[in-house]
Amino acid sequence: MIRYAAGRLLQMLIVLAVMSIAIYGLIGLMPGDPIDLMVAANPKLTTADAARLKALYGLDLPLPTRYFNWLKAAAQGDLGYSRAYARPVLEVLWPRLANTLLLMLPSLALALVLALPIGVAAARRPGSRLDGIVNLLCFAGISVPPFWLALMLIFLFSVALGWLPAGGIESLGAASLADRSRYIVLPVLSLTLLSIAGFTRYLRAEMLDALGQDYVRTARAKGMTERTVLYRHALANALIPIVTVIGLDFGALFSGALITETMFAYPGMGKLIYDSIMGNDYNLAMVALLFATLMTLAANLLADLAVGGLDPRIRLR
Repeated sequence: MIRYAAGRLLQMLIVLAVMSIAIYGLIGLMPGDPIDLMVAANPKLTTADAARLKALYGLDLPLPTRYFNWLKAAAQGDLGYSRAYARPVLEVLWPRLANTLLLMLPSLALALVLALPIGVAAARRPGSRLDGIVNLLCFAGISVPPFWLALMLIFLFSVALGWLPAGGIESLGAASLADRSRYIVLPVLSLTLLSIAGFTRYLRAEMLDALGQDYVRTARAKGMTERTVLYRHALANALIPIVTVIGLDFGALFSGALITETMFAYPGMGKLIYDSIMGNDYNLAMVALLFATLMTLAANLLADLAVGGLDPRIRLR
């Protein structure tokens, strides 16, 4: 297990190195740069001023040289400053990451808690009316566009009923946990409804496969209760591939949900990455994308280790 984990960590470093080259290259090849934006915003800046500023910040160097300069500074802990926020990159990143976790973790937990009993109930009686209703609702949940669902929730709970705020993260001058909780209800509900359909379909399919295995028939032949057969034998084995899916979704937590965050004007990681790319904020976009990549790789590693621990038949080599 230790040897496998060490090998995976080495693979993660290689992937991060390749991703850093790809991300830096793509951002560097985008039209315009921060100095061009400054010149466009200030007509008093001349061409000579722009050339002097590009030389000062190293933007006149070839792209490979700029990348290695950035990599050398990053290895020393200097991740640079955000052009848009005029602050160190990490000072901008951490609050947005906390906002995203506050939004995504409850939605993931609620989706799993609701998907487990629904998926088991649907797989217990395949082809029944309940199974048909669950499949129909799951199909609808997968097909619904995130922006449309967000608009419907805003219209119902904010406009029609007036129960919840339509967007933002907190009331002006009322930064308390209770106040922020009101603002995350709608985005959490939106993400939960979008996630629960996929989890339910995965779990139903795995439960159907598990219920058709010989060990389940043997457990029933021994006189075990249906609840024991479902949850102790079938569900325990059906959850093994679901862990991998959860690992992928958990990694996605750190990159945020761009559409949902935009619709609810929620300052999370997804909107931060999008704004930094559109604003040519090189350092912030680079670090945010690499951090999201690192967390996705780490979540995949933890999921693989968890699968190996849950299923003794699997030998991680």
